[in-house]
Amino acid sequence: MNVGISVSRVGSSAQIKAMKTASGPIKGELAQYRELAAFAKFGSDLDSSTQKQLARGERLTELLKQPQYAPLLVEEQVCVIYAGTRGYLDGIPTASVGRYEQELLARLHGKHQSLLDGIRTSKALSAELEGELKDALKSFTETFA
Repeated sequence: MNVGISVSRVGSSAQIKAMKTASGPIKGELAQYRELAAFAKFGSDLDSSTQKQLARGERLTELLKQPQYAPLLVEEQVCVIYAGTRGYLDGIPTASVGRYEQELLARLHGKHQSLLDGIRTSKALSAELEGELKDALKSFTETFA
């Protein structure tokens, strides 16, 4: 064991390229959310930009919650995290994020299995796969109620 190797560097190198693409902005967004949430406790007048950042942080935090003994496949994780980091959840109530995730995954397996298979086999989010994912997320989010 080499104690000189950072766990975060090892974890990053273990991620597939598609996950790096999908989750790239999540670390920064969650860090900003935590700072703003702490600040917001003291002040009541928040501009719309700050309110949007807080709302997205709440949804991302909710999205990352996972029931015990219910792991997601990596291609499912990529799609769900992509939806969160690219704003598809911004109009969804925080309390509905779990249901959104379940129904999205059901839709992807039912109508877009080739997308999931493509992410799993290529381990990357090519422009074609990303376009297909955007289309699937847009159509699902528009019909989610």
